[in-house]
Amino acid sequence: MTGRSVLVLGGARSGKSRYAERIAAGSGLRKVYVATAQAHDGEMEERIAEHRKRRDESWMTLEAPVDLSGALRHGGGDDTVMVVDCLTLWLTNRMLGEGEDGDQEDACAELAELADQLPGMTIFVSNEVGSGIVPDNRLGRRFRDAQGRLNQMMAAACDSVVLVVAGLPMTLKGDEPR
Repeated sequence: MTGRSVLVLGGARSGKSRYAERIAAGSGLRKVYVATAQAHDGEMEERIAEHRKRRDESWMTLEAPVDLSGALRHGGGDDTVMVVDCLTLWLTNRMLGEGEDGDQEDACAELAELADQLPGMTIFVSNEVGSGIVPDNRLGRRFRDAQGRLNQMMAAACDSVVLVVAGLPMTLKGDEPR
């Protein structure tokens, strides 16, 4: 049995993670937080700590900075809601790692294909990065383009898509997640 998939998009500090966590908490399912962030400096350690403080002991956490598909295949079940926070950091980790662009595209396509095969409920959180300025460097432009393509693939694959702006959710596709 496959479950329900939701993509939650928004800009930095838009409230997208809080919204995803609120949907998960209200689902009545076992909650798994799939974390993609890596703490490479003190500021990132503080951000991760802030996210952890919002979740009580009923949440299980899986670390998946690079092998997100593997974590999703083994982390859930029919009785589970998984919150993937976030696809943007996962893509960053992959792009800054050893892989070539083709590897990123294959990994993104694999993730999008997996989205409608997972049991339970899966909520993917991702940044909408295409509304800002054009980055002034090649890596920034490659990342913006890759993130836009990933968001499009995930939006096509997921049952529901929600855009969060200033803490307000707007359902773009499917039913409002519950």
